[in-house]
Amino acid sequence: MDAGLLDREEYVEQAYFFRAYRERLADAIPSQEILVQIREELLSTTRLPVALEVIEGELLLRGKLADGMQHLTHYFTPFQIYVVAQSERERSKFDQYTALEVLEKEAEYRAEGCSPQGLFIYHFESLARNHLGYDHGLEAVAADPSYDEDFRKWILKIRTELGTIDFADMLYVRSEQLVADRRRRPGQQDWDPGYPILFGLKEGRIAKANRGKDPLYMFAALQRHLNYPVVPRSQPDDEIEIDPLLQRRLQVIEKRLQLVESEQKGGVDLSQFYAKPGEDEDPPVG
Repeated sequence: MDAGLLDREEYVEQAYFFRAYRERLADAIPSQEILVQIREELLSTTRLPVALEVIEGELLLRGKLADGMQHLTHYFTPFQIYVVAQSERERSKFDQYTALEVLEKEAEYRAEGCSPQGLFIYHFESLARNHLGYDHGLEAVAADPSYDEDFRKWILKIRTELGTIDFADMLYVRSEQLVADRRRRPGQQDWDPGYPILFGLKEGRIAKANRGKDPLYMFAALQRHLNYPVVPRSQPDDEIEIDPLLQRRLQVIEKRLQLVESEQKGGVDLSQFYAKPGEDEDPPVG
């Protein structure tokens, strides 16, 4: 059985779970212990504590969150499962912390009362920014219960068109803005597209303004003007902060390696360790 739409309190608790799990994972707390802790903190009136119990069992057995979520397709959506599974792949550049934050923001957006249009843009940008793959990724997105049959068919259709047709064009031709533009032409006041219109005037206007541009500009404009959620991104390696204590230890190790290399080359220059004149003197007072 596939997941259906859940009550608001389920999404609120899901957002808390993904956030708390990510934060405690960063504190080097074992995953099994995290699941036990969070299960006790969640509302017992929701279905999430029972779901975490299943995930804990699979985690002990196979070592992956996605394996447990696969048994709970009536609760977790295919997109949620896909995102976690991608982060747990060997040699994946998509880390688990980013995956959990992506799902946290998605659950928060659902709890606030998301629109299918806003949810799709969030899903698509999550795949694009984090290089998660469009083929299987959009298949997982299309299976979300938030989309009706027309939306679902369109999502599956664009999988084969990405790369050949501009994404902004795809949105524009399915928007009310296109209908308004065509009906302003002479003799076309009653023009009918002959296919379902999925996006409104505002989405269509923004898509039209971004035709031929980087889709990331369109995503940013949709977030600014329609308050769509911002997609978390993996932090580049050169922006990762190193603990000061760890940095000092690395410096000591580097110095020792330099000494070993010097010794292998025929001698160690001890002059660098000599105290300079005045170094042992006490600093002047006053």
